[in-house]
Amino acid sequence: MTSTTDDPAATAGPPGIDPATLHRPDGSVDVPTQLALYRQMVRMRKFETRAYDLFMENLVKGTSHLSLGQEAIAAAFGEAMEDQDYTFATYRGHAHTLARGTSMTGVMGELLGRSCGVLSGKGGSMHLTDVSHGVMGSYAIVGAHLTIALGAAWSAQYRGEQRVAVAFFGDGTTNIGAFHESLNLAAVWKLPVVFVCENNMYMEYTPIGSVTAVANPAADRAAAYGLDSILVDGNDADAMYLTARESLDRARSGGGPSLIEARTYRSSGHSRADPGKYRPDAEVAAWKNYDPIVLYRTRLVTRGVSEADLDAIEETADGDVETATVNAKASPAPGADDLLRDVWSDGGSSWRN
Repeated sequence: MTSTTDDPAATAGPPGIDPATLHRPDGSVDVPTQLALYRQMVRMRKFETRAYDLFMENLVKGTSHLSLGQEAIAAAFGEAMEDQDYTFATYRGHAHTLARGTSMTGVMGELLGRSCGVLSGKGGSMHLTDVSHGVMGSYAIVGAHLTIALGAAWSAQYRGEQRVAVAFFGDGTTNIGAFHESLNLAAVWKLPVVFVCENNMYMEYTPIGSVTAVANPAADRAAAYGLDSILVDGNDADAMYLTARESLDRARSGGGPSLIEARTYRSSGHSRADPGKYRPDAEVAAWKNYDPIVLYRTRLVTRGVSEADLDAIEETADGDVETATVNAKASPAPGADDLLRDVWSDGGSSWRN
């Protein structure tokens, strides 16, 4: 495999970004890992597409936020992280949960409010949690999970455990106080935590650039906390994977935190009720042509992977999504036993003071 720095397919960069400003890590990604990355991204894309269809059928309970177009970030970290590591996600957390190996039926069931869900249907789309796979929750309050990831990293450091906490967040979070407080303390204590800004250019309906003093809301602020500025192409799965490995290795070896800004774009609206019409047509079209899965499939074929092998991955993903959908639809809504379980840390619901 060639280095990403020597790969012609990796030189263009995302629309509107000067390629010279992008972090291009040295190293290469072997074919088995590339196939695993492609498999992850395809599964995420097909799952999110089905989730949207089910919402339109009024089967998804509550709101939902899809990560269509942003799959390379979650896939890269999912492949790079170790089993003992922690994931902290935002309300746009379906892909990050699947990336850690959580059952697709469990995630689909949670969206549909069924007892087969990872939280027995009680959490829904915005609160996916699967501690058995290191998924320590999806958080609806913007920026709230950064301080929790900080605490998880501190506990790992205190206990001498080889764990890294990874916190994913959107560009709007960079203007929240918890972002700056968490970065400062993580740097002071050299905690094993990686902060990953998924900059899709819009904080709900508002362009991040219209309310932020710097061009790169995360990367341009890293120096204030003694950290390297890392702006990476969030739609390049190889670059994302190598950057994830760099930051995880640094944290695990005692080198302290990293702040990564991954430039990407959501191809759908902010949430289920948002058609995204506030975005310029030319911008939407440019990013549609920079789709991470299409780009990666082209790269893999160029490097000798057969179309048949890639088609087989897609077909398997279709089957997995269909199985998850059938299982979730067949699962009952949570009963009284489910509703009263895990109210307290001991697993019960009896009142105490």
